[in-house]
Amino acid sequence: MKYMLLMQFSAAGTDFPPIDTWTPEEIRAHIGFMGEVNAKLTADGEWVQGEGLGGPQQARIVRAGEGGVPVVTEGPFAETKEFLAGWWIVDCETPQRAVEIAAYISAAPGPGGRPLSMPIEVHPVMSAPPQEL
Repeated sequence: MKYMLLMQFSAAGTDFPPIDTWTPEEIRAHIGFMGEVNAKLTADGEWVQGEGLGGPQQARIVRAGEGGVPVVTEGPFAETKEFLAGWWIVDCETPQRAVEIAAYISAAPGPGGRPLSMPIEVHPVMSAPPQEL
C-alpha cells in the first residue's frame, strides 16, 4: 500500500529557530540526512517519490474566480503558523511501517544536531473510491 508522508512545519510547536538562521553546517547535515532517508527507502524498495518544498513566501493560493478565472493570492503570508515543508510517497507492506518511516524522518537533525521532532502526517494513498460509494 502506498502512503503519503507530509512534513509539516509549525512555528507554534517548535523549540528551534527558523532554518534561515541555521549555520551552513547545520543545513548541510539536515539536507544530508534527507538524502540518506531517500537512499535507504530506495534500497529497501519503499521509495516512490518525494520532494522538499519552498517556504510559504514562495507559495501561492489559487481559487477559481468568476467564470473559472484563477484568483491568486501571493505570499508572504505573515499569519502563517504552519506550512508544508516536504513530502514522500512510500510503498510499504503495513501501515505500521509507514509510521516507522515517518518517525525516523521526524528525527531529522536541526541546530546543534538535535532531532527536530517535526510532525509528519501519514495518509494512505487511495487507489479507488471506497467500496461503499
